[in-house]
Amino acid sequence: MPPSYTAAVIVLGVAVAVIISLLAAVTAAFLARAEGASSSSMVSRGGMAFATTLTLLALIVTTISDLLT
Repeated sequence: MPPSYTAAVIVLGVAVAVIISLLAAVTAAFLARAEGASSSSMVSRGGMAFATTLTLLALIVTTISDLLT
């Protein structure tokens, strides 16, 4: 695979991971707001969901790459 394809796949993979994490964060924030949480609590829950989702996606990618090499 040429290096340009590898770079494109990496960039697209990171973009997908960030989009999935943002969707999880927005969902967590909306659910917190629906429960009647304050704005600071809503942002905090969204941030925790974003960080957790990125961490899990990084763990999955690392595990898959170790299995394939």
